[in-house]
Amino acid sequence: MGYKKWFDEHAAKHKLIVEKLVNKGFTKEKIIDYFDFENMVKEEKEFCPLYADNKKCHDMEKLNCYLCACPNFRFSDEGFGKVDGNTQYSFCDIESKDGRQGVYGDKIHQDCSKCGVPHHRSYVEKNFDLEWTKVMGKCIK
Repeated sequence: MGYKKWFDEHAAKHKLIVEKLVNKGFTKEKIIDYFDFENMVKEEKEFCPLYADNKKCHDMEKLNCYLCACPNFRFSDEGFGKVDGNTQYSFCDIESKDGRQGVYGDKIHQDCSKCGVPHHRSYVEKNFDLEWTKVMGKCIK
């Protein structure tokens, strides 16, 4: 599955959950609370394939799933061009010290597995929007 397809499918799932919560009268704070990993793994099993194994995407005690992906992640299914003969498909726009570029055959992809930036509640609060695609809009190149 390409980045764009994942992005569109995830946006649709996210929107359905947020609409359900808004219809129940949830405030911003309650919506963010709802997206805590411990709640999501129980209430929204289809949101993330890792939930089936009660597994987190990042090794963090308090992980919030509201943003899921990172607003600083940039991707292009066509690639951004060549780096040392390999095609780069994604990168971190803030060059997080906890991220790295992984080379997989002739493809370069950003590896965010050691970076938890978008999963901290304070980051979610600062970047919150009911429309996930508004927060994530700069990801697509």
